[in-house]
Amino acid sequence: MELNRETTNSRGPISEGKSTAMIERVTARAPSQLWMWLAAGSIAASIGLFVSGKREAGLLVGLWPSTLLIIGNYNKIVKSLGTT
Repeated sequence: MELNRETTNSRGPISEGKSTAMIERVTARAPSQLWMWLAAGSIAASIGLFVSGKREAGLLVGLWPSTLLIIGNYNKIVKSLGTT
């Protein structure tokens, strides 16, 4: 799958950076549901850690789902708009 690395705005084409292109290549390969399952798994792990008395670790892991879901959302955008 080749990604379109050129975006346009009102001033004309914008070339994406190397790091952006690399991130798009990596995230485009991952299935969309992967991020949802990782978020659900981190919620379960957070609850398990919290209940087992490892409260700080549970809180730390509990912060991961929002990040994972944002990555999943970016993944969907790259697949739908960023591909040629």
